[in-house]
Amino acid sequence: MDSRVSAATSRVGAFRRRIAWVFGLQFVAVVIICIMGIYGVAPAPAVIAAIVITTVLAWIATRREWRPVRALARLVSRWDGQQPSLEALRLDQLTSHTDADVASLARGLQGFATRIAGYNQRERNFTRDASHELRSPLTVIKMSVDMLADEEHISEFGSRSVRRIKRATLEMEALVEALLILARESDAGLDRECFIVNDVLRQELESAREVLLGRPIELQLEEPAHFALRGSSRAFAVLCWQLIRNACQQIEQGRVVVTVLPGAVSVSGPAESPAAADVLRVRGADRHGFELAIAQRISDRFGWPLELQARSGHENIARIRFPQTLPEAVVRDTQQQ
Repeated sequence: MDSRVSAATSRVGAFRRRIAWVFGLQFVAVVIICIMGIYGVAPAPAVIAAIVITTVLAWIATRREWRPVRALARLVSRWDGQQPSLEALRLDQLTSHTDADVASLARGLQGFATRIAGYNQRERNFTRDASHELRSPLTVIKMSVDMLADEEHISEFGSRSVRRIKRATLEMEALVEALLILARESDAGLDRECFIVNDVLRQELESAREVLLGRPIELQLEEPAHFALRGSSRAFAVLCWQLIRNACQQIEQGRVVVTVLPGAVSVSGPAESPAAADVLRVRGADRHGFELAIAQRISDRFGWPLELQARSGHENIARIRFPQTLPEAVVRDTQQQ
């Protein structure tokens, strides 16, 4: 393909010149035929037939000149962007008579395809390596922490350290899961999975209580509504966990309420007092911290709009809206079958 592209560079504007010749010859032929009809050299039916034939020949010639562009369009339409090899694009099928403009477009397309193929390969390598190399050490740490927690003669200081390690491990595990979800361009079965929002939230709150063990923060689930979603349950769980974690980071003590509303889920927590805000600044907490950045990216990725409200002196609310929901009973019946 490269040799053909290089050869085409000497024919810059050849397509425009050939099209100009076609329409120029058509114009001259029509003018001659019309003059012959005006002076009676040819009868009217013959003049009309000659004009029709000239127009058809011009259309055929133009269609032939457009053939390389049509061939390139067919090659692009068959390429899905997921193939690791550029041979799937098959740009070598372009003929040696390709115009320079089309060849330039093909060169740009080949460079773009090369970048896409490299990006896909890096994505697969990262998600595979990160999934194994990060999750395996975390599993070992969790098992070791559980074993240390069961020791009878561990000191109070050691118990606090074990709880901090366990909390940090659980937070790291959730962070790794969030980054892997965002790193994957697509997940198999992402749009075919159906799950009940209330069930996933109960599980996430149980995990969050383990993380908050030892801190004077209460997690509460209110369920005035029940509904289901079609999508990734893990992505939904990570999104809610990031909002819960952010709400807990902003307060020293108090209650964080997770509410299931019709077509939405909200996470609300009390606004911190000025004294608590000073303590949180020392600890490095930030209202617009990393948790909200990840939550926003997951929200944009899956089309679940995220709204943030800050009521001065009262509470901070993060609300996720779901444009398309399913009745809980439908998913319950499917799970029971």
